[in-house]
Amino acid sequence: MKNKIQIILIILILVLQSCTSKKQILYLQDADLYDYQNIAYESSRIRPNDILSITVSALVPETAIPYNVQTGNSSSSPSLDIIKLQGYLVSTEGTIIFPVLGKIEVTGRTPNQVERGLEKLLEDGGHLKEPTVSVRLLNAKVTILGEVKNPGTYSFTEQNITLPQALGYAGDLTINGQRNDILLITEENGIRKVVHIDLTSADWFNTPSYYIKPNDFIVVNPNNAKVKSAGIIGDAGIVLTIVSIALTAVVLIVK
Repeated sequence: MKNKIQIILIILILVLQSCTSKKQILYLQDADLYDYQNIAYESSRIRPNDILSITVSALVPETAIPYNVQTGNSSSSPSLDIIKLQGYLVSTEGTIIFPVLGKIEVTGRTPNQVERGLEKLLEDGGHLKEPTVSVRLLNAKVTILGEVKNPGTYSFTEQNITLPQALGYAGDLTINGQRNDILLITEENGIRKVVHIDLTSADWFNTPSYYIKPNDFIVVNPNNAKVKSAGIIGDAGIVLTIVSIALTAVVLIVK
C-alpha cells in the first residue's frame, strides 16, 4: 500500500509540473479586435556608433564625385562588411565627418531628416545643383536570447522590422517560451527602457513596441512548465495545490 501511495504522488507531481494551458501557448488570441487598423510607420533615429551609407547625386553627376566615398575599382560587388568599413561612423558626440562640408550633427534624426538636411546644405551652399542624398543604416541589429529556436544577434537592412519578424529570425519561440511576458529592452535618447509584451494578445500592435529599433534586446523567459521541470517551484499556490491533490489521493486509497 505504501509503495502505491508513493507512485501515485510521484505521478501527480509530474503531471502538474508538465501542465500548460492552451491560453498560454496560442498567439494573438484577440487579433480580430484589431482588424483593419491603420499602420503608423516609425523611422529609427540615428544614435552614436551607428554606421551610415550616404550617397550623393546631382543634376551634373560628375560634380557629386567629391561628396561620395570612393570604393575603388574592384569589378566584384563589395561585401556588407566592406561597405560598413567605408561607411560613416557616428561618433559618441553624435556627428560624422562629411566630405567638403566637414562635421555634421546626425544623432536624434531619422535617415530621411539627414537626407533633407544634407540636400539643403549642398544646394544652399552652392556646392551642387539639385542634389539628391540617400542615407541608410548599415549596422542595424537585434539580439534575441532565451527560449527561442536559434538565439543570437541578427542584422537587418530594412528601415522597419516588427517584433514578430525579429522573433522569426530566431526561429520562433520554443514550446517552453513564456509568451505572455516577452521582455524588450530598448534605448532611446540615452535612456534604457524595459517593456513587457504579451504575445497571446494583440493589444501592443498600436504601441511603439510593435517595431524593433536597431540594437534592441529581446528576452524570452521559460514558462512555468519549463521552470517546474527544472526542479524549481514558482509560488506557494502551486505547492498548496500539489499537497491538496496528493492528500486527497491518499485518503481515497486508504478508504
